[in-house]
Amino acid sequence: MALGAAAAHSGSCLGGLVVTKPGHADEKALAAAGIRCLFGAHPLPDASSLEAGEQLIAALSDIPSGATVIVLLSGGASSLIEAPIRGIDLTELRRINAWLLGSGLAIEQINLVRKSISRIKGGGLLDVIPERSLRALAISDVPGNVAGVIGSGPLTPEPDLAVRVMKLPLPDWLLERVRQGLAERGEMSVRGPEIELIADLETAIDAIAEHARRSGLSVHLHPEPIQGQAATRGRELARTLIDSEPGLHIWGGETTVELPHRPGRGGRNQHLALAAAIELAGHPDALMLGAGTDGTDGPTEDAGALVDGWTLERAADAGFEPESCLAGADSGSLLEASGDLIRTGPTGTNVMDLILGLKL
Repeated sequence: MALGAAAAHSGSCLGGLVVTKPGHADEKALAAAGIRCLFGAHPLPDASSLEAGEQLIAALSDIPSGATVIVLLSGGASSLIEAPIRGIDLTELRRINAWLLGSGLAIEQINLVRKSISRIKGGGLLDVIPERSLRALAISDVPGNVAGVIGSGPLTPEPDLAVRVMKLPLPDWLLERVRQGLAERGEMSVRGPEIELIADLETAIDAIAEHARRSGLSVHLHPEPIQGQAATRGRELARTLIDSEPGLHIWGGETTVELPHRPGRGGRNQHLALAAAIELAGHPDALMLGAGTDGTDGPTEDAGALVDGWTLERAADAGFEPESCLAGADSGSLLEASGDLIRTGPTGTNVMDLILGLKL
């Protein structure tokens, strides 16, 4: 996004700052465009995320008069950049985010909590941007492409934040932090800029469908966003695939996983794929892929997994039992043993998750 913006404004770009995950940026190309690059942490923030937050605030405060500010926003910003309210240190911030990510709450609910304890989320970043011309463009990784949910809406004030977040089923210790944050943030009456959407899940699905048709495959689109518990949806989609017509079936969305106390290795796509593999067992004519479009699934370097009718047989040969792995949120260990993990490396985008089913 940053390189594209710099190219579009060749000769007039005064510089910039990019914050992303380690390994997800072309630092030399960015430096040639006069853009600094910092690295935060994802999915759990760390000290680098806090440093990135302070660096971002400082950079915005130093913008020359008369300059136009271009803000490029994508999913992952909630963890990569943070400036928490007073009283929340890094240990507490990671505790909060770890609980949220394992709670089974939907992403829009998770981000309500993140906004309430942050100085820069939920429109908070507007307080540190000088009176300058501002343009904001985003790649959406959230259901419905709601601007205030992408990256926890740093440029999108949420006037009813207190009402919405206090309705969530949160533990007492977290409610106390939320109340503290809401009191420090106060009411936000300022309006944010229009967020221009430049890519979303539909963009990716359309590209996949076009490529599949050119390859001679029949394409079956399933437009309803995939949400809810990953294991439940994985089983459902696998059964749909088994009973379907031949061709490529395309779903997209973002599921959730409620983690046990000591989860194993994996992410929501691996969890969904393993649940699908249980249903696909004994069906040699069906395969299913679940993958994150950014090339990472949860706290792993794997994008997801491609399972088939023999996945469980290969896993059993390696001594793995699928239901136990699902219960322990350890799908990644089984899928590594079965040879089904997919590793793409950084893709340069993030538009939620894709589930592809191939019926032969």
